[in-house]
Amino acid sequence: MNVIYVLWLRQLKRYFRSKTRIIGSLGQPLLFLVALGFGLGPIFRKAGEGNYINFLVPGVIAMGIIFTALFSGIEVIWDRQFGFLKETLVAPVSRFKIMLGRTLGGATIASLQGLIILFLSFFVGFKPQNIFLLPLALFFIFLISLLFTALGTAIASVLEDMQGFQLIMNFLIMPLFFLSGALFPLDGLPKTFKIIIAINPLSYGVDGLRHTLINVSHFGLFTDLLVLSSITIAILIIGSYLFSKSRPKN
Repeated sequence: MNVIYVLWLRQLKRYFRSKTRIIGSLGQPLLFLVALGFGLGPIFRKAGEGNYINFLVPGVIAMGIIFTALFSGIEVIWDRQFGFLKETLVAPVSRFKIMLGRTLGGATIASLQGLIILFLSFFVGFKPQNIFLLPLALFFIFLISLLFTALGTAIASVLEDMQGFQLIMNFLIMPLFFLSGALFPLDGLPKTFKIIIAINPLSYGVDGLRHTLINVSHFGLFTDLLVLSSITIAILIIGSYLFSKSRPKN
């Protein structure tokens, strides 16, 4: 348990030391929120769908989370290249605990990013429908963070260079985000899109956040929780296996 706490704390220290990283990771989600929220809001309202800012905020929160969560995996490659991973792996503790500590640290940081975006969204007119569901919304934020931090760590465990990792992340993030229903309602879409969205794990995170924040849901709260929890557990197991097979750089 000590190694999990140490690695978790180390991740947090890295995060809070870099003010540039904190500010930079908020730029794109806030740009989407302001530009799309106010730009497409009148069109959304005329179509009879209500307040677009309220609809958009859960998707933008998820966007901020996956950027931070997935890219936290680059620290595995960084530590491998600079020798810290070797020092960690030779410690007399299981690699599952090492992976879990790193993942929990990255998930905590990604959750903080999501909470900051949620807080800032109040200044552009966002209003949650039921404050009693906010604790459940926070759970969804952490669950999304845990899932995609574990995914980023799993991918980084089998890669050797940062450039390859960044290419894969850029290839993953935008399709995951745009095909999750973060920016548009899921009703009335072509069947092909519905199938793609249904197999995208982020779709259930966005839908769960939307249900808990504005009481709008496509899949249903129970389905969101079940699918997201199941995929998170599966990715944690796969990530632990891949991390256990990783080797420090000589």
